Amino acid sequence: MTFDLERAGLIARQLGLDEHGLRLVRVPGGDIAEAWLLAAANVRVFLKTLPLGRAGLLSTEADGLKALAATGEIRVPRVIGRDVIDQVAWLALEYIEMDQRTERCDRELGERLARLHRHGNDSFGWHRDNFIGKTPQPNPRLDDWSEFFLWHRLGFQLDRLDQQYPDAGWSKLQTPLFESWQRRFHHHKPEPALIHGDLWSGNAAMTQGGHPVIFDPAAHYADRECDLAMTRLFGGFSDAFYQAYETTWPLPEGHADRLPYYQLYHLLNHANLFAGGYLTRSKKEILHLAS
Repeated sequence: MTFDLERAGLIARQLGLDEHGLRLVRVPGGDIAEAWLLAAANVRVFLKTLPLGRAGLLSTEADGLKALAATGEIRVPRVIGRDVIDQVAWLALEYIEMDQRTERCDRELGERLARLHRHGNDSFGWHRDNFIGKTPQPNPRLDDWSEFFLWHRLGFQLDRLDQQYPDAGWSKLQTPLFESWQRRFHHHKPEPALIHGDLWSGNAAMTQGGHPVIFDPAAHYADRECDLAMTRLFGGFSDAFYQAYETTWPLPEGHADRLPYYQLYHLLNHANLFAGGYLTRSKKEILHLAS
Protein backbone atom coordinates (compact mmCIF):
# COMPACT_ATOMS: atom_id res chain seq x y z
CA MET A 1 0.00 0.00 0.00
CA THR A 2 1.32 3.44 -0.96
CA PHE A 3 2.43 5.59 1.93
CA ASP A 4 1.38 9.19 1.37
CA LEU A 5 0.94 12.55 3.07
CA GLU A 6 -2.57 11.70 4.23
CA ARG A 7 -1.35 8.69 6.17
CA ALA A 8 1.63 10.69 7.39
CA GLY A 9 -0.84 13.22 8.76
CA LEU A 10 -2.59 10.51 10.75
CA ILE A 11 0.75 9.53 12.27
CA ALA A 12 1.58 13.16 13.01
CA ARG A 13 -1.69 13.56 14.91
CA GLN A 14 -1.02 10.36 16.85
CA LEU A 15 2.40 11.72 17.81
CA GLY A 16 0.91 15.06 18.81
CA LEU A 17 2.76 17.03 16.14
CA ASP A 18 1.63 20.36 14.74
CA GLU A 19 0.38 19.49 11.25
CA HIS A 20 0.69 23.02 9.87
CA GLY A 21 2.84 22.81 6.74
CA LEU A 22 3.42 19.07 7.19
CA ARG A 23 5.89 17.66 4.65
CA LEU A 24 6.79 14.08 3.77
CA VAL A 25 10.12 13.51 2.00
CA ARG A 26 11.51 10.12 1.04
CA VAL A 27 15.01 9.50 2.43
CA PRO A 28 17.23 7.39 0.14
CA GLY A 29 19.52 4.59 1.25
CA GLY A 30 17.36 2.17 3.24
CA ASP A 31 17.48 -1.39 1.88
CA ILE A 32 15.01 -2.94 4.34
CA ALA A 33 12.36 -0.36 5.22
CA GLU A 34 11.17 2.72 3.39
CA ALA A 35 12.55 5.81 5.12
CA TRP A 36 10.99 9.25 5.33
CA LEU A 37 11.54 12.67 6.79
CA LEU A 38 8.30 13.82 8.39
CA ALA A 39 8.64 17.56 8.87
CA ALA A 40 6.05 19.38 10.95
CA ALA A 41 6.00 23.00 12.01
CA ASN A 42 7.60 22.24 15.35
CA VAL A 43 9.77 19.15 14.77
CA ARG A 44 11.34 16.76 12.28
CA VAL A 45 10.87 13.02 12.65
CA PHE A 46 12.65 10.14 10.94
CA LEU A 47 9.98 7.65 9.89
CA LYS A 48 10.37 4.04 8.78
CA THR A 49 7.54 2.09 7.15
CA LEU A 50 7.04 -1.55 6.20
CA PRO A 51 4.11 -3.75 5.17
CA LEU A 52 2.24 -5.09 8.20
CA GLY A 53 3.59 -8.61 7.66
CA ARG A 54 7.11 -7.38 8.37
CA ALA A 55 6.24 -5.24 11.40
CA GLY A 56 8.51 -7.38 13.59
CA LEU A 57 11.56 -5.79 11.99
CA LEU A 58 10.53 -2.38 13.30
CA SER A 59 9.40 -3.72 16.66
CA THR A 60 12.76 -5.36 17.36
CA GLU A 61 14.66 -2.32 16.10
CA ALA A 62 12.78 -0.11 18.55
CA ASP A 63 13.45 -2.63 21.31
CA GLY A 64 17.18 -2.65 20.59
CA LEU A 65 17.43 1.13 20.40
CA LYS A 66 15.73 1.49 23.77
CA ALA A 67 18.11 -1.03 25.34
CA LEU A 68 21.17 0.77 23.99
CA ALA A 69 19.79 4.16 25.00
CA ALA A 70 19.11 2.95 28.54
CA THR A 71 22.84 2.43 29.12
CA GLY A 72 23.53 6.12 28.53
CA GLU A 73 26.85 5.22 26.90
CA ILE A 74 26.36 5.97 23.17
CA ARG A 75 23.92 8.27 21.38
CA VAL A 76 21.18 6.46 19.48
CA PRO A 77 18.05 7.88 17.86
CA ARG A 78 15.30 8.22 20.44
CA VAL A 79 12.20 6.10 19.80
CA ILE A 80 9.22 8.46 19.51
CA GLY A 81 6.45 6.03 18.61
CA ARG A 82 5.50 2.86 16.78
CA ASP A 83 2.17 1.56 15.48
CA VAL A 84 0.23 0.29 12.45
CA ILE A 85 -1.97 2.32 10.11
CA ASP A 86 -3.84 0.97 7.08
CA GLN A 87 -1.76 -2.24 6.96
CA VAL A 88 1.47 -0.23 7.17
CA ALA A 89 3.77 -0.62 10.18
CA TRP A 90 5.68 2.51 11.15
CA LEU A 91 8.44 3.50 13.52
CA ALA A 92 9.07 7.16 14.37
CA LEU A 93 12.57 8.07 15.52
CA GLU A 94 14.39 11.22 16.50
CA TYR A 95 15.77 12.92 13.40
CA ILE A 96 19.51 13.48 13.82
CA GLU A 97 21.60 15.47 11.37
CA MET A 98 24.58 13.21 10.70
CA ASP A 99 28.03 13.67 9.19
CA GLN A 100 30.85 11.32 8.28
CA ARG A 101 32.86 10.32 11.33
CA THR A 102 36.21 11.98 12.02
CA GLU A 103 39.18 10.40 13.78
CA ARG A 104 38.27 12.31 16.93
CA CYS A 105 34.73 10.96 16.75
CA ASP A 106 36.06 7.44 16.20
CA ARG A 107 38.18 7.75 19.30
CA GLU A 108 35.13 8.65 21.34
CA LEU A 109 33.16 5.85 19.69
CA GLY A 110 35.81 3.30 20.69
CA GLU A 111 35.73 4.47 24.30
CA ARG A 112 31.95 4.51 24.45
CA LEU A 113 31.57 1.11 22.79
CA ALA A 114 33.88 -0.41 25.38
CA ARG A 115 31.75 1.11 28.15
CA LEU A 116 28.58 -0.13 26.46
CA HIS A 117 29.99 -3.65 26.49
CA ARG A 118 30.42 -3.39 30.27
CA HIS A 119 26.64 -3.63 30.54
CA GLY A 120 26.29 -7.35 31.03
CA ASN A 121 23.72 -10.00 31.83
CA ASP A 122 23.53 -13.40 33.46
CA SER A 123 23.13 -15.24 30.13
CA PHE A 124 23.64 -14.89 26.41
CA GLY A 125 20.80 -14.17 23.99
CA TRP A 126 17.94 -11.73 24.46
CA HIS A 127 14.40 -11.61 25.82
CA ARG A 128 13.09 -12.07 22.27
CA ASP A 129 14.21 -13.14 18.84
CA ASN A 130 15.09 -10.32 16.48
CA PHE A 131 16.68 -9.83 13.05
CA ILE A 132 20.11 -9.44 11.51
CA GLY A 133 19.25 -7.44 8.41
CA LYS A 134 16.17 -9.19 7.06
CA THR A 135 17.17 -12.57 8.50
CA PRO A 136 15.56 -13.86 11.71
CA GLN A 137 18.05 -14.06 14.59
CA PRO A 138 17.18 -16.57 17.33
CA ASN A 139 18.11 -15.46 20.84
CA PRO A 140 17.50 -18.25 23.35
CA ARG A 141 18.80 -17.51 26.83
CA LEU A 142 21.84 -19.76 27.35
CA ASP A 143 24.73 -19.80 29.80
CA ASP A 144 27.26 -21.45 27.49
CA TRP A 145 28.76 -19.16 24.86
CA SER A 146 30.00 -21.90 22.55
CA GLU A 147 26.58 -23.55 22.48
CA PHE A 148 24.88 -20.25 21.76
CA PHE A 149 27.30 -19.13 19.08
CA LEU A 150 27.73 -22.44 17.27
CA TRP A 151 24.09 -23.56 17.18
CA HIS A 152 22.15 -20.30 17.14
CA ARG A 153 24.49 -18.20 15.03
CA LEU A 154 26.66 -20.30 12.68
CA GLY A 155 24.43 -23.39 12.71
CA PHE A 156 21.27 -21.39 12.11
CA GLN A 157 22.78 -19.68 9.07
CA LEU A 158 24.12 -22.96 7.70
CA ASP A 159 20.68 -24.56 8.05
CA ARG A 160 19.12 -21.72 6.06
CA LEU A 161 21.73 -22.11 3.32
CA ASP A 162 21.12 -25.85 3.25
CA GLN A 163 17.40 -25.23 2.77
CA GLN A 164 18.05 -22.81 -0.09
CA TYR A 165 20.76 -24.90 -1.74
CA PRO A 166 20.16 -28.53 -0.72
CA ASP A 167 22.70 -29.92 -3.18
CA ALA A 168 25.54 -27.55 -2.28
CA GLY A 169 26.82 -29.53 0.72
CA TRP A 170 26.39 -26.86 3.38
CA SER A 171 25.21 -29.35 6.00
CA LYS A 172 28.45 -31.34 5.65
CA LEU A 173 30.48 -28.31 6.67
CA GLN A 174 28.88 -27.87 10.07
CA THR A 175 30.60 -30.68 11.99
CA PRO A 176 34.20 -29.87 10.96
CA LEU A 177 33.55 -26.15 11.55
CA PHE A 178 32.13 -26.74 15.01
CA GLU A 179 34.93 -29.15 15.90
CA SER A 180 37.55 -26.60 14.88
CA TRP A 181 36.00 -24.00 17.19
CA GLN A 182 35.75 -26.42 20.11
CA ARG A 183 39.29 -27.63 19.59
CA ARG A 184 40.69 -24.10 19.68
CA PHE A 185 38.33 -22.20 21.98
CA HIS A 186 36.63 -24.63 24.36
CA HIS A 187 38.29 -22.66 27.17
CA HIS A 188 36.89 -19.30 26.00
CA LYS A 189 34.26 -18.24 28.54
CA PRO A 190 33.35 -14.58 27.91
CA GLU A 191 30.93 -12.64 30.06
CA PRO A 192 27.64 -11.79 28.30
CA ALA A 193 27.93 -8.21 27.04
CA LEU A 194 25.29 -5.99 25.50
CA ILE A 195 26.34 -5.54 21.87
CA HIS A 196 24.99 -3.56 18.94
CA GLY A 197 25.05 -6.73 16.87
CA ASP A 198 25.35 -5.23 13.37
CA LEU A 199 28.08 -2.64 13.77
CA TRP A 200 29.34 -2.00 10.26
CA SER A 201 30.35 1.49 9.17
CA GLY A 202 26.94 2.23 7.64
CA ASN A 203 25.36 1.99 11.10
CA ALA A 204 27.70 4.47 12.80
CA ALA A 205 27.92 8.20 12.11
CA MET A 206 28.69 11.53 13.73
CA THR A 207 26.31 14.19 14.99
CA GLN A 208 26.82 17.77 13.89
CA GLY A 209 28.24 18.32 17.36
CA GLY A 210 31.03 15.85 16.56
CA HIS A 211 29.87 12.96 18.74
CA PRO A 212 29.25 9.34 17.66
CA VAL A 213 25.78 7.97 17.01
CA ILE A 214 24.88 4.36 16.19
CA PHE A 215 21.62 2.94 14.84
CA ASP A 216 19.91 -0.06 13.18
CA PRO A 217 20.95 -2.50 15.93
CA ALA A 218 20.51 -6.25 16.21
CA ALA A 219 21.04 -5.99 19.96
CA HIS A 220 21.56 -8.97 22.26
CA TYR A 221 24.00 -10.29 24.87
CA ALA A 222 27.04 -11.94 23.35
CA ASP A 223 30.83 -12.01 23.35
CA ARG A 224 31.85 -8.36 22.97
CA GLU A 225 34.42 -9.43 20.38
CA CYS A 226 31.52 -9.93 17.94
CA ASP A 227 30.99 -6.17 17.58
CA LEU A 228 34.69 -5.57 16.96
CA ALA A 229 34.83 -8.37 14.40
CA MET A 230 31.96 -6.83 12.45
CA THR A 231 33.67 -3.43 12.37
CA ARG A 232 36.66 -5.06 10.67
CA LEU A 233 34.69 -7.11 8.14
CA PHE A 234 33.95 -4.28 5.70
CA GLY A 235 36.27 -1.59 7.12
CA GLY A 236 35.39 2.04 7.69
CA PHE A 237 36.72 2.45 11.24
CA SER A 238 39.99 4.25 11.93
CA ASP A 239 42.93 3.05 14.01
CA ALA A 240 41.88 5.63 16.60
CA PHE A 241 38.66 3.68 17.19
CA TYR A 242 40.48 0.42 17.95
CA GLN A 243 43.19 2.09 20.03
CA ALA A 244 40.58 3.85 22.15
CA TYR A 245 38.64 0.63 22.69
CA GLU A 246 41.80 -1.24 23.73
CA THR A 247 42.80 1.55 26.11
CA THR A 248 39.35 1.54 27.73
CA TRP A 249 38.93 -2.25 27.93
CA PRO A 250 41.62 -4.45 26.34
CA LEU A 251 40.45 -7.51 24.43
CA PRO A 252 41.48 -10.90 25.85
CA GLU A 253 44.15 -13.18 24.46
CA GLY A 254 43.11 -15.06 21.34
CA HIS A 255 40.67 -12.46 20.03
CA ALA A 256 42.44 -12.24 16.65
CA ASP A 257 42.02 -15.99 16.18
CA ARG A 258 38.32 -15.88 17.03
CA LEU A 259 37.68 -12.90 14.74
CA PRO A 260 37.20 -14.91 11.49
CA TYR A 261 34.60 -17.14 13.17
CA TYR A 262 32.62 -14.09 14.29
CA GLN A 263 32.93 -12.53 10.84
CA LEU A 264 31.76 -15.79 9.30
CA TYR A 265 28.35 -15.33 10.88
CA HIS A 266 27.84 -12.14 8.89
CA LEU A 267 29.31 -13.65 5.71
CA LEU A 268 26.86 -16.53 5.97
CA ASN A 269 24.02 -14.09 6.51
CA HIS A 270 25.06 -12.15 3.41
CA ALA A 271 25.21 -15.43 1.49
CA ASN A 272 21.66 -16.18 2.59
CA LEU A 273 20.45 -12.70 1.67
CA PHE A 274 22.44 -11.87 -1.46
CA ALA A 275 23.99 -15.14 -2.72
CA GLY A 276 26.58 -14.36 -5.41
CA GLY A 277 30.18 -14.12 -4.29
CA TYR A 278 29.20 -14.41 -0.63
CA LEU A 279 28.39 -18.10 -1.19
CA THR A 280 31.87 -18.79 -2.52
CA ARG A 281 33.58 -16.64 0.08
CA SER A 282 31.69 -18.25 2.96
CA LYS A 283 32.46 -21.79 1.86
CA LYS A 284 36.11 -20.95 1.31
CA GLU A 285 36.34 -19.44 4.79
CA ILE A 286 34.71 -22.46 6.43
CA LEU A 287 37.11 -24.83 4.71
CA HIS A 288 40.03 -22.70 5.85
CA LEU A 289 38.86 -22.54 9.47
CA ALA A 290 38.06 -26.25 9.59
CA SER A 291 41.40 -27.33 8.10
